[in-house]
Amino acid sequence: MQYSKLYWKDIENVSRKIPNLKKLFHQSLLITGGSGMICSSIVDLLFFLNQVQGADIKIILCGRNKEHMINRFDGFYINKDYEFIYFDATQLSDLDCNPDYIIHGASNAHPSAYSHEPVETMMANILGLNTLLRLASTKETKRLLYISSSEVYGKKGSNQPYEENDYGFVDLLNPRACYPISKRAAETLCVSYGQEYNVSSVIARPGHIYGPTITDTDSRASAQFSRSAAKGEDIIMKSAGTQLRSYTYALDCASAILTILLNGENQQAYNISNPASICSIREMAEALAKAGNVRIIFENPSDYEKKSYNLMDNSSLNSKKLIHLGWKAAFNLELGTQRTIEILKKNQ
Repeated sequence: MQYSKLYWKDIENVSRKIPNLKKLFHQSLLITGGSGMICSSIVDLLFFLNQVQGADIKIILCGRNKEHMINRFDGFYINKDYEFIYFDATQLSDLDCNPDYIIHGASNAHPSAYSHEPVETMMANILGLNTLLRLASTKETKRLLYISSSEVYGKKGSNQPYEENDYGFVDLLNPRACYPISKRAAETLCVSYGQEYNVSSVIARPGHIYGPTITDTDSRASAQFSRSAAKGEDIIMKSAGTQLRSYTYALDCASAILTILLNGENQQAYNISNPASICSIREMAEALAKAGNVRIIFENPSDYEKKSYNLMDNSSLNSKKLIHLGWKAAFNLELGTQRTIEILKKNQ
């Protein structure tokens, strides 16, 4: 990530959207999946708070690849700006730390990973979370936030946005269900630890997140579209793109997660969705194509590519519950796609 004045200005803007943000000042926050698209945006926001607002937040990043973390946060330094702890979310383990807050974001989060590693996808969502909940139960942790997914809802028959208690059908015997089923189990594990061990937890259910913090290996449609448009290449669509999605810019997602962490009700789930960015996959592709001044070309998908497709035709989300906490998105679809392409071009 090549940091720019524009990016920091955007971070300053979204930081104003987080109610009671100062509750996090002078606290320690452990984050797994810190180099991923969503959690790296959260870390960048924390860096801003520490450097500009003197927040004195102790940032503990857990992951398998120390070098990857160093490369992602180039310009910031281990043991100065953040701590690094080795953590494999697919294994049961013990962590030697005492964080005030925990965010668990380590998970396979794109279709290619689900197809190649269905077992590891499930283990990261269950074993990794269990390690962190066990840590929270034995330390003085104030709250754990689990990053779940809109895919927990499964299929339903209408195009109305999902509310937090709308649960539809998921085919348990389809390997692609490794992601939504393990996310469902993980949510139940959170509330189970609350009942049995009095662990305070909240659950964030992001819709489809996009932005300049996408990784090079991210196989989601919006990520592929973004990389192509930033390179000046035509966007390749392998479906009609009629599926309805809730799209949220990565920095808005970061501010939403911190809003839920600090203000959400114990053992409750909150959808993350920008009401100004609910659209079809094709409309997202068109917005990115416009931002990158490229065309959209349609091709037929391979059988292998079809296996990784999201099983939901409609995954739009109702975010009234989150908005009621005081959160508000800073980026509509037009501005978010423009920022995505502008920053990705600078990072090439």
